[in-house]
Amino acid sequence: MLRTALRNVLAHKARLLMTTLAVLLGVAFVSGTLVFTSTISEAFQRSAERSLTHVDLAIQPDADSEAAEDDPRGAANLDQALLDQVAALPGVAAATGEVTGFAALADKEGDLVGDGWSTTGANYYAGPDGAGTDARYPMTEGRAPAGPGEIAIDSHTAERTGYQVGDTARVSVNGPVREESVTGVFTTEDGTVAAGGSLVLYDTATAQELFALPGEFTRITLEAADGTSQAGLFDAVEPLLPADAEAMTGQELADEQAADIEATTSGMRTGLLAFAGISLFVGIFIIANTFTMLVAQRTRELALLRAVGASRRQVTRSVLIEALAVGVVAGLSGFAAGVGIAAGFRSLMDSFGLTVPEGPLVVSGSAVLASLVVAVVVTMLAAYLPARRAAKIPPVAAMNSVHAAPTVRGLLVRNTIGALLAGAGAALVIAGIDRDDSGATMGGGAALLVIGVFVLTPLLSRPVIALASPLLRVFGVSGKLARLNAVRNPRRTAATASALMIGLTLITGLTVIAGTVSNAIEKMAAQTLSSDYVVSMANFAPLSPEVAETLAEQPGVTGVSGLRASPARVAGGDDTEMLTGVNGAAIGNLVSPEFTEGSFAGLAGENAVVDTATAESLGLGMGDSFDVTYEDGQQGRLTITGLYEDSEMMRGVILDNATLDPHLDRIEDFQVMVSTVDGATDEVKQALEAALGDNPAILVQDEEDVAEDIAYIFTLMLNMLYGLLAMAVVVAVLGVINTLAMSVFERRQEIGMLRAIGLDRRSTKRMVRIESIVIALFGGVLGVGLGVFFGWAVGEMMRGSLATYEFLLPWDRLAVFLLLATLVGVLAALWPARRAARLNMLEAIKAD
Repeated sequence: MLRTALRNVLAHKARLLMTTLAVLLGVAFVSGTLVFTSTISEAFQRSAERSLTHVDLAIQPDADSEAAEDDPRGAANLDQALLDQVAALPGVAAATGEVTGFAALADKEGDLVGDGWSTTGANYYAGPDGAGTDARYPMTEGRAPAGPGEIAIDSHTAERTGYQVGDTARVSVNGPVREESVTGVFTTEDGTVAAGGSLVLYDTATAQELFALPGEFTRITLEAADGTSQAGLFDAVEPLLPADAEAMTGQELADEQAADIEATTSGMRTGLLAFAGISLFVGIFIIANTFTMLVAQRTRELALLRAVGASRRQVTRSVLIEALAVGVVAGLSGFAAGVGIAAGFRSLMDSFGLTVPEGPLVVSGSAVLASLVVAVVVTMLAAYLPARRAAKIPPVAAMNSVHAAPTVRGLLVRNTIGALLAGAGAALVIAGIDRDDSGATMGGGAALLVIGVFVLTPLLSRPVIALASPLLRVFGVSGKLARLNAVRNPRRTAATASALMIGLTLITGLTVIAGTVSNAIEKMAAQTLSSDYVVSMANFAPLSPEVAETLAEQPGVTGVSGLRASPARVAGGDDTEMLTGVNGAAIGNLVSPEFTEGSFAGLAGENAVVDTATAESLGLGMGDSFDVTYEDGQQGRLTITGLYEDSEMMRGVILDNATLDPHLDRIEDFQVMVSTVDGATDEVKQALEAALGDNPAILVQDEEDVAEDIAYIFTLMLNMLYGLLAMAVVVAVLGVINTLAMSVFERRQEIGMLRAIGLDRRSTKRMVRIESIVIALFGGVLGVGLGVFFGWAVGEMMRGSLATYEFLLPWDRLAVFLLLATLVGVLAALWPARRAARLNMLEAIKAD
């Protein structure tokens, strides 16, 4: 039986090719994902470990400490006194005070260098007297910065930008452009720099002024003297720690960074593996179809084996051995292809400037094992039912009939189970709309509904395909034969269409959700914002108040308000609330929330406006006064002069900046709103950008720009998902090709007879093409229908948090998806149609 199974694999290798390709693609994605994420993770971990070479202990603010939770400002930065104390401890060889923050460096063309959040600024710590060197940043050219107006840049950035020692570079830390002289170039093991970011160094005093406060550090690192362990150093430092600070050994810090890197790559790995799983799930239908047809075509052969003594178990085992052989070949080939995909992903990242620290591709034994196990398990699982079905056919019945049709009872049971699953799934999806369980109920219902529809597809195929009858009549005999062929074997048609259905369900659902949410946010922005422009940092870091002052001085500007945020305790509550500071005199012309009582008029002094949800939670109403503890610990009392409906754009307690500013350690705006005489025009926008020094780190956006930014986020996400889900569609195409090719082989006598009585080659090709299109459109209609339903359900679940929610159907995209299904049918039919048309009539008629 083993030899028989292996000979059958070799005898039907052409028919098994599509099955092998389907599994190979899914396995390649699995192995490529594992190799790629392992490579990235290990490269960054090695880089992180090298960056901690001189760190035996790190002291940093502890945001989770009780002291931090009791202070509205959270954990405080570390001070010079603490640095001096720990530096004087016995067993400390070196102590370094670190300050980091955002610093956007422009290249010689004025474009932003780095990748958004990786545009970092830090201090070069030259010791307490400023005469030492910083072991973290060895200088390869020039010298370290020694005062205001001087910077050093990392070697990667210097190479990319062409900056050399003595050049002047434009830098933005919190808005205004700073002209800085490049005094040195250094090397660093910082993984974010290796991944395409930039690092700018200032002297310590300047860095403290820019990123913290004078005398403050964001972290202190210690290097142990010879003979002192990390644990011993920790014990010596612990008594000196402030209540809102923590100490971590170098090993703990390395482990934490490794865990953070693993968590980041784990999320990427999970997402990519999910799409690999989808393509493998789609591939199951192809495998099951292939083996079902192979078994049907070999019914007499298997019956003869039964007649000469083979048991049911041996017949089942022989089919599973064939599946095992296919799985092993697909697994090994898929793994090899996956390694190539991983290398390609890495090169693709490099081409986008998202470089990965140097290191080899990490090909682990687990990746090899996973590829083989996935391929073999998926293939044998899909082939199990056809194998059992083959073994159950009685030898005499099988020798009398090549094709054993499924029983009516079998279809009835299948339809009953499918109806129950689909009904339960739809009910759970609808019930999940109002349940607060993070979508668990809806997700479970969606899975049940998809499975139920898949089980019901043989029942659905006849009525759905019948709807296409009027259109198929246009093609005459070819159209009629194509329709009859499509519904001749409902199980096969259903399995083939289901592969495409799953991919289009996901694509359609994501498209509907993205379009609906994007539209809701755009409407919310239009209803809430009355200003002509919104100014912010490119990475949404705080802006210097100098930005608002500069804009207010420009001709044609009629109103400016910087928006400031400050944590505080409100109305005696234990939780921290965010206060929003605005220009009370101008804000009424810049934003237009829906007021239920009062307005922005009179927003000055100790007056405030509060959103209705916050007021209700605090038990406050119009005209009530309440206590507030500002971030500096001082007490105040505010009176409510307006209540407004909260939204994603605006919520919380709003008061005048003149009232809030005296309580802030550092006055910064997270956004600036601007109105002008001429409104939002290209000329005005260019004038405002020029007034800010054409700063690449600052965004000057009108309402259309804001809408485009929102749309861009969703478009980028959808394009990535479309690219990943395209694999499922490719696998579905292979499934249609496989089904049609084997169907043509199965019906060769029939096709030969049709050719003999007058059906020409052109009509034969048309018949197969139309059959393919009908099957593909059947799957497309089911997929689009399910996707729209899921998109509607998710939108309804989000309605409570999006007041401007309105369900929208992207008709143009849905039409494109159905056209895509049609194209799938056309492409899939090319080879089978050609094969059918080239059959020799006489040989086909006499074939057995």
